[in-house]
Amino acid sequence: MSVWKYILLIYITLIITFGFLIDIPRIEILEESARNLFFHVPMWFTMFGAFLVGAIYSIRYLSEEKLSLDQKAESATMIGVLFGICGLLTGMIWARFTWGAWWTFAEPRMNLSAIALLIYVAYFILRSAFEDQKLRAKLSAVYNIFAATTAPFLFYIIPRQLPSLHPGADGNPAFSDMTAPELRMIFYPAVIGFFALAFWMTNIRYRYVKLKHEIDSNPV
Repeated sequence: MSVWKYILLIYITLIITFGFLIDIPRIEILEESARNLFFHVPMWFTMFGAFLVGAIYSIRYLSEEKLSLDQKAESATMIGVLFGICGLLTGMIWARFTWGAWWTFAEPRMNLSAIALLIYVAYFILRSAFEDQKLRAKLSAVYNIFAATTAPFLFYIIPRQLPSLHPGADGNPAFSDMTAPELRMIFYPAVIGFFALAFWMTNIRYRYVKLKHEIDSNPV
């Protein structure tokens, strides 16, 4: 394993450790749950980044029709879904200790985020429905681009137009209100760390998909 991967593992471990151990200022409503800022928000950012990369590879596939581009699109999207699920789970933890419930249908951001992730889950169901490699890749690319265009609306634009319990709405503090250096000195490195981790995971997934295709194409 490359040296940078060991460094990344140590880096992520330190982020998590300091995220739980450092003293943070008292923030009205959020209290100690504000520590989730170090995990929940960077996971969402990483998810968006992975979805964007997947959509770019899908666009490139439609113009070049190279199998490797379809494999990279699938790999990046898979990691995006994984980080999205982690973001949703950490959001549920935040909701439990801030609102008193793991899930509430009165919070549009949670519900629309779940719908957005289901749209991406359907991407993988679509891929499994076709045996023809080129047809699967082409339809998947079109669908992936469609999913990427819906994500900003479901995750950000529409929720901001509706009443919400989420931080940043109805008087709840948003990240812009969290100006304490203790928060930002962990948050920004966490974003960098999660992006690097997603890059590593996407590369591993791509190599697996590529190897699996080679084995399936050349059975012993």
